[in-house]
Amino acid sequence: MFKVMQLVAAPASLSFLAVRVHAAAPENETSKKNLLKVDENVYGKVLPRAEKAMEYGKEGRDFLKNPPPGFYPRLGVIGFAGIVGLFLSRGSKMKRLVYPIGFMGIGASLYYPQQAIAIAKVTGSQLYDWSLQAYITIESLWKENPKKKRSAKVSDKGDADRDKTVKVQESSSE
Repeated sequence: MFKVMQLVAAPASLSFLAVRVHAAAPENETSKKNLLKVDENVYGKVLPRAEKAMEYGKEGRDFLKNPPPGFYPRLGVIGFAGIVGLFLSRGSKMKRLVYPIGFMGIGASLYYPQQAIAIAKVTGSQLYDWSLQAYITIESLWKENPKKKRSAKVSDKGDADRDKTVKVQESSSE
C-alpha cells in the first residue's frame, strides 16, 4: 500500500518543478525552428512515469477492493506495531527511526516468514559487504597517514641540522 501512495504522489510533485532548457545553437541563427517546446521535453519523460503511476494506482485499488483473506487484520497488526514503536521511541532521533521500523519488521515477519528470511539474507550480505568496505577504507587511511610522512621528513631535516657544527663569534664591544 505504501508503494501505491508513493508512486501516485511523485508525479503530482513534479508539477512544482521548474526546469530550464538550453538549446545548443549559435546566437545568430536562433529561429522558431530551433526553439524547443515544453511539450517535446516533458512528454518524453514524464508521460511514461505518469502512466506507470496510474497503472500502479489501479492495481493497488483493485487489490484493496478484493484483498486476500486475512489481509486487513495483518495490516492492522503491522500498523499497530509501528504506532507502538512511535510511542516507545521518545528521546533520541535514532530511536524514532529504529523502533517503528523494527517493530513493523517484526510484525511483518510473523505473518510473512519466507519473505522475511529472503530479505534478511540479502540485507545480511549487503551489510557484510559494506562493513568490509568500511574496514578496508579505514585501514588504508590508518596506514597511509600523510601527517606521519611529513613529520618524518621534518625530523630528518632537523637531524641533518643538528649534525652541523655551529660557530658562534663573540664580539667584544670594548
